[in-house]
Amino acid sequence: MTRVNLVLLLALLSSAFYLVHVRYESRRVYIALGKAQSQALRLETDHDQLLAQKHTQAAPVRVQQLAAGQLRMRPANPAVTEYVQAGPGASAKGQP
Repeated sequence: MTRVNLVLLLALLSSAFYLVHVRYESRRVYIALGKAQSQALRLETDHDQLLAQKHTQAAPVRVQQLAAGQLRMRPANPAVTEYVQAGPGASAKGQP
């Protein structure tokens, strides 16, 4: 009878330690999940902000202003367009 009680006591203690370990692990995983969710929310917010900046930077009016101001580009018009005539030896595909 004493051996049975000893075996049962060891089983009880081992299951209690295992229960404590499992609860600790579940808390640790729950905290990691919360951190991952907050990071995902922060990354989603950053992504939305970057998309808004991208749309602002790529607006046609802004691109045209930068092209005219910094690159000194101007719109093409017939007055400044030069047409190149193909010589008599040029083929139809544009290869010499």
